[in-house]
Amino acid sequence: MSLSPASGIGRFYKHSAKIIRFVRHGCANRPFYHIVVMERRKNQHQPVIEQVGSYDPLPNATNERLVALNTERIRYWLGKGAHMSDPAAELLGIAGLLPVHPRTYMNAWRNRKAAAEAAAAEAAKPAETA
Repeated sequence: MSLSPASGIGRFYKHSAKIIRFVRHGCANRPFYHIVVMERRKNQHQPVIEQVGSYDPLPNATNERLVALNTERIRYWLGKGAHMSDPAAELLGIAGLLPVHPRTYMNAWRNRKAAAEAAAAEAAKPAETA
């Protein structure tokens, strides 16, 4: 259904700010995300312009988190001036489409620090029991 030009809505839709973000699907305790392009001011349950990928954050049987990206369309929308949500920017940085997001570096640093502390605690534990 096309909008009448007199309404002005069609022109606003064409020039309104777009954003690439996650839209949550799935059921309780089993999230699944579509990576979509939509108007910036709409919430995730309203109609989207285009789906450009999907992301399954829970590891499967082989301990993989599945991601599917349509990089050609993502580059198109970024070229058109679409904004990017932080979680989507992190995922696209890990995928190599964008520069790595700073939050990714911070999470990796925290994980390495926690692993080092756990290893130090494990090394100190047998010394106490001996």
